[in-house]
Amino acid sequence: MKPKIIRTDEEYEAALEHIESLIDAEPGSVEEEEFELFSLIIEKYEDEHYSIDLPSPIEAIKFRMDQQDLKQKDLVPFIGSQSKVSAVLNGKRELSKEMIRRLHTGLNIPYNVLMQKQDAKYEEQEYFIEDFPFNEMVHQGYFGNYNDVRRAKGMAEELLETLFSIFGDHPPVAIYCRHADKETNQNALLAWQARVLEIVSSEELSPFDISKLEKTFYDDLLKFSGYQAGLQLVKEHLNKVGIHFAILPHLPKTYLDGAAFIAPDGNPVIALTLRHDRLDNFWFTLMHELAHVALHLNDGSRAYFDEIEGNTLEESVEEQEANGFARENLIPQNYWQTQIAPNLDFLDELQLDRFAVELNISPAILAGRIRYELNDYSCFSSRVGNHEVRKQF
Repeated sequence: MKPKIIRTDEEYEAALEHIESLIDAEPGSVEEEEFELFSLIIEKYEDEHYSIDLPSPIEAIKFRMDQQDLKQKDLVPFIGSQSKVSAVLNGKRELSKEMIRRLHTGLNIPYNVLMQKQDAKYEEQEYFIEDFPFNEMVHQGYFGNYNDVRRAKGMAEELLETLFSIFGDHPPVAIYCRHADKETNQNALLAWQARVLEIVSSEELSPFDISKLEKTFYDDLLKFSGYQAGLQLVKEHLNKVGIHFAILPHLPKTYLDGAAFIAPDGNPVIALTLRHDRLDNFWFTLMHELAHVALHLNDGSRAYFDEIEGNTLEESVEEQEANGFARENLIPQNYWQTQIAPNLDFLDELQLDRFAVELNISPAILAGRIRYELNDYSCFSSRVGNHEVRKQF
């Protein structure tokens, strides 16, 4: 009988009869090779047509309870509480991965049965709730309908796995620009980035073309700074050239003002936290992240996380370039040197407004630059747009 793919039960029976004649084949013989080949052909047909369904996890747990004379209270160490045990056994609650691991190791219930996958292999826990500001993530809506902390903690591992699945197998290489005396929670930064990607994933933008980032693009963008509700126009302006834009509050111990990175669809993302609710900070951070898009994200492998205010680390070349780019596009250096710098020590609000009109930008942008250059953050404090950003979003 020649080996071939089995398509009918008659061919299957014939193959079984033939393989019986090969059972006693000598090791290394042609007959042994034929036996192995027919074994594979038969196994494939059986997997497709005679696969044995796995028992349900509940059936497996109850079977083990009968075997070992266990009561519901005996399952508490594996499932978590008497109420959880009852809910699981009555089919009202799914097993979490943590429960599955405990039942597998503690009661020796097959892992593939508990996972309901024939080829499931035991997996060590990848994400641990204590590594994240989990409660705050729940409150900020990171996990959809799981908006109750107690309920979310019961499925924490699965929820974190789902959140980070947006990265696929290759999270971007993150470059952090942060304050020297603060301990940053990098897991929280990665969670924040994953949530941003979830937010923008439903957007379908045109492919990004870096040639569209020319002077007129930045000039048109900055015009919005002079409008009462101009910030609401920023997203549309960026989306038109293929840049995603999102606002998402920072998480504890991230000290984050903004970030720039590439989304799975290949388009750049700019995301801001509004940690400092001021117009001058908003516009400088936005321009700083645009600089990363224009200058540094060419290969798509990096992600820049920036703390714009309070950074005392020595700036990298990329950060120096981004800061210079932002300053030049907000207030051209030639104008600054000839018109503003000579008058820095005696500028008043009337002159501030006059310069802002000439530049066609918000006075807040100019006030922020002056405060920075003078290292005096008490001057023009009423003109930097305090509490004027979040209310527009």
